Amino acid sequence: MTIRVVLVDDQALIRAGFKAIIGSQPDLEVVGECDDGLEALDVIRSSRADVVLMDIRMPGRDGIETTEAITADDSLAGVRVIVLTTFELDEYVVAAMGAGASGFLDKGVDPSVLLDAIRVVAAGDALLTPKATRALLGSLGEPGSVVPVDEGALEHLTAREREVVSLVGQGLSNDEIAEQLFLSPLTAKTHVSRAMTKLHARDRAQLVAIAFKTGLTQVDDL
Repeated sequence: MTIRVVLVDDQALIRAGFKAIIGSQPDLEVVGECDDGLEALDVIRSSRADVVLMDIRMPGRDGIETTEAITADDSLAGVRVIVLTTFELDEYVVAAMGAGASGFLDKGVDPSVLLDAIRVVAAGDALLTPKATRALLGSLGEPGSVVPVDEGALEHLTAREREVVSLVGQGLSNDEIAEQLFLSPLTAKTHVSRAMTKLHARDRAQLVAIAFKTGLTQVDDL
């Protein structure tokens, strides 16, 4: 199955470079591109995108606002956003994750890392680099942090689901969770999905934040 990608960046040269890299892969295809966040949603809808590579600083509407608009639109519930920027600042990481992005990468990453990132988020996992994880952790005690948490919601988790959420917080993929808990990958994925539903987590990035904020995962676990 081909992963459909949309490029949203105001620099034509950047879009051309990404398009060439993505187009070299048989399982990936660039199905749309635009240079302004204002037109991004129309392009994403018409192209039936799976993954969006989103610049942060653009005219009209920036990448954070555009990401928020995507994640707030129920008709685009299956679309995953990777935010790409040249600005190595923690506030951008936190803002991107808070807006609902599934990943955050610097524009200077190796092509192989970019391609892997697209596949990771398309599969429903979050792409949390060490920098992004540190930024998330640093935000958890601040007002308006990445995700509000009702700690009472943990009461609805089974013991197995608590284990799974703890491992998600440590950055493990579904396959890695399955291996550690001696489960099938499908069973691990089911536990993750049920935990996200019970904790009202929009995506895996929010589940990571919840794991730390509720103490299911500790910094020492990393």
